[in-house]
Amino acid sequence: MQSLSFQDLIAAIESLPLDDQSILVEIINKRIIEKRRAELVAEVKEAREAFRRGEVKRGTVKDLMKDMDA
Repeated sequence: MQSLSFQDLIAAIESLPLDDQSILVEIINKRIIEKRRAELVAEVKEAREAFRRGEVKRGTVKDLMKDMDA
C-alpha cells in the first residue's frame, strides 16, 4: 500500500462527494471511540491488577493530603 502525505490525504478526502465525506467522518469518529474505550479498559484492568498486588491505597482526600505532606 502506498503511503500518502497528510496533505494528499486531505485532498483525496475533499475530492469525495459530501455524503461520502460525512460517512468517512462517522466511521473515523466511531473508530476513535472504540480505540479510546479499549485504552480505558486496559487502564482499568491495570489499575485493578495494581490494587490486587497492593500497590494502590484507598482513602479520602484528607488521607491523600496527609500522605502528600509526609
